[in-house]
Amino acid sequence: MASVFRSEEMCLRQLFLQVEAAYCCVAELGELGLVQFRDLNVNVNSFQRKFVNEVRRCESLERILRFLENEMEDNVEIVKGEKYPETPLPREMIDMETVLEKLEAELLEANQNQQTLKQNFLELTELKHLLKKTQDFFEPALLYESNGLVIHLTLLRFTAGVIKRERMIPFERLLWRACRGNIYLRYTEMDTPMEDPVTREEVKKNVFIIFYQGEQLKQKIKKICDGFRATVYPCPESATERREMLDGVNTRIEDLNTVITQTESHRQRLLHEAAANLWSWGIKVKKIKAIYHILNCCNIDVTQQCVIAEIWFPVADADRIKRALHQGMERSGSTIAPILTAIHTRMAPPTFNRTNKFTAGFQNIVDAYGVGNYREMNPAPYTIITFPFLFAVMFGDCGHGAVMLGFALWMVINEKSLLAQKSTNEIWNTFFSGRYLILLMGIFSMYTGFIYNDCFSKSFNFFGSSWHIIPMFKNNTWNKDVLLENTVLQLNPAIPGVYSGNPYPFGIDPIWNVASNKLTFLNSYKMKMSVVIGIVHMVFVHFTTKYINIILQFIPEMIFIISLFGYLVFMIIFKWCHFDVHSSQSAPSILIHFINMFLFNYGDTSNAPLYLHQKEVQSFLVIFALIAVPWMLLIKPFILRANHQKAQHLVRDVNQLGGIQYTRDKAGETDPKNSLQRCNSFNFGDIFVHQAIHTIEYCLGCISNTASYLRLWALSLAHAQLSEVLWTMVMHNGLSSSGWAGLIAIFIIFAAFAVLTVAILLVMEGLSAFLHALRLHWVEFQNKFYVGAGYKFSPFSFHHIINGTAEE
Repeated sequence: MASVFRSEEMCLRQLFLQVEAAYCCVAELGELGLVQFRDLNVNVNSFQRKFVNEVRRCESLERILRFLENEMEDNVEIVKGEKYPETPLPREMIDMETVLEKLEAELLEANQNQQTLKQNFLELTELKHLLKKTQDFFEPALLYESNGLVIHLTLLRFTAGVIKRERMIPFERLLWRACRGNIYLRYTEMDTPMEDPVTREEVKKNVFIIFYQGEQLKQKIKKICDGFRATVYPCPESATERREMLDGVNTRIEDLNTVITQTESHRQRLLHEAAANLWSWGIKVKKIKAIYHILNCCNIDVTQQCVIAEIWFPVADADRIKRALHQGMERSGSTIAPILTAIHTRMAPPTFNRTNKFTAGFQNIVDAYGVGNYREMNPAPYTIITFPFLFAVMFGDCGHGAVMLGFALWMVINEKSLLAQKSTNEIWNTFFSGRYLILLMGIFSMYTGFIYNDCFSKSFNFFGSSWHIIPMFKNNTWNKDVLLENTVLQLNPAIPGVYSGNPYPFGIDPIWNVASNKLTFLNSYKMKMSVVIGIVHMVFVHFTTKYINIILQFIPEMIFIISLFGYLVFMIIFKWCHFDVHSSQSAPSILIHFINMFLFNYGDTSNAPLYLHQKEVQSFLVIFALIAVPWMLLIKPFILRANHQKAQHLVRDVNQLGGIQYTRDKAGETDPKNSLQRCNSFNFGDIFVHQAIHTIEYCLGCISNTASYLRLWALSLAHAQLSEVLWTMVMHNGLSSSGWAGLIAIFIIFAAFAVLTVAILLVMEGLSAFLHALRLHWVEFQNKFYVGAGYKFSPFSFHHIINGTAEE
């Protein structure tokens, strides 16, 4: 159980591997995913490391694989295996390079041929359309100009071509202006759009013909056509020649279609062959590249026969790591076993908390605040319960909780199929990663919803209310005249039969849902409940292990918070239990009592005491709390100073003796200068200032943090009021409608009610409650014991690398 509440015990080992076995041993450790390699070449440039050429080769293979994947697009399905392929040996990388480079060259050649053929096909198709359309242009024997002059066709020259449709209007304008109206332009739209061989997009084009006279106009027209990227085609003047050319073009198009079909078939065959192995190739290349990255972090001895690495791993997994190294040695064919030697270091080990799919989301919440120090108490096990509970206190509504629970259950039940989709949507991945957190939030929200007896702002009446109206009439307290004269009536629990004497079995009595003073009652209840929950939550997390901290920190802190705020909880519970319906009118104010407690003001007769000897008890508690402040502030720095002086004298005495010349520190180092240096580094001023800051922060934090827990009351009230407003303004109107129109309206109104409920109350209010619960855990809860100044254990794992979840 220690690994649940504290991070795993880690060890640093130096690993010696034979060069021939290094690749296979690192591969086995990557499959295991329990070893973090230290970079021993931090000062070496990435391009100067031993295996940089192998990494570049892997990057080249990744480029080819990306090219193949892009070529497949949606036309070819990539075949994925059920499990990841084994890590290939280095010699297999050469075979893979040969296959992929050959495949890339063949595909590039096929693409180039296909693009050329499609370009020829496009040109022939455009020429075909041009020849058909120009036949219509040449039908009149004469062309009439705007000035009424008649010119024979034989006296005119012409240029015919094809241009994109969107460029036609500016093309026409420029021709008219550049040629000063000395041209005659006719154009028509092509019936079918053409496919661009480069972009593979459909392009709409027009066929045009320009009639003109003179060589100068010809040159101008040619330049304008080039500028607008219009394609100019030769067009015979006689109808017979045009017909013969059209027949030839049709024949060439048919032949070209056959060649294009064969080329596309060859290209598809290449892609299907690649698709069968593309997924496994990608996994293998990622593994090879990751292995060489790790080997680049290692040192190689001067004989070039041994690879030296430094690794962190959990002590509990030492046997599994040794077995993995032995398997790597056997796979490589080496006869020299890997050697693991212990290293003594002052470096802080990485923090590793074992998680599963259920606890991972809660551990991420804690790590988002800060990764814990090595072997520090882990807040995650407590957060599993406290986080969804505090969220539910603010979000409490069994209807909204049921919707949230249903959404979470859907994700949990279908998690395998949803994981297989490997969505790249960041928002969806955030929700899916926290599916078990949402599940617990939904369950706890339903629980607190039943406590509040609140379901979409309405109450359940499972057990029958403990309040009754009839005794008020039997006692003649109420009658018809009273009902007519008063808009609000108050039930008197002192009258026999009005209140049964037994509270509602579970949660709040449903009669409060229709009471006009419902808000007053719930405000008082939820405010006091928030204070009680907050103080219990803060008292629970006080924790320390060192003996000096227990005496000089833990005990005075507990005295301070329990004497003041623990007593406040006592007063709240005492008032709830002590005053009944007969004495409730004289119940004193807890707030006034708590303020007078600090002021030592007990002369206020308007606020009666809660119990006998209240003055003496409260005075004792305040004095006891005040004593705890100097206890926290002064004693610890002076004790640390005394211990420092004692250690300093001891070091000097040892150095003066001729026997033992050194002291062994915790890390196993035997340098006598280290002990003396640590003694001289002690600064009493810094220690005292640090202790003063801690004391002031704790005392003020107890006050501010207690007030911060009032957000539980505020958010719960806001959620309940929003839910009631939504029901009253939307759903109530639909339920109040009658007739066939009301039957139709209820469907429309319910749809609007459902959308608003999900968008506002579940998403927006849920996110607000989540963030407030996060704040209560990060600040009010974790700052009492959690330092969070460590760094995360980032093991070398193929699984994380392939799935893209590896830590940088």
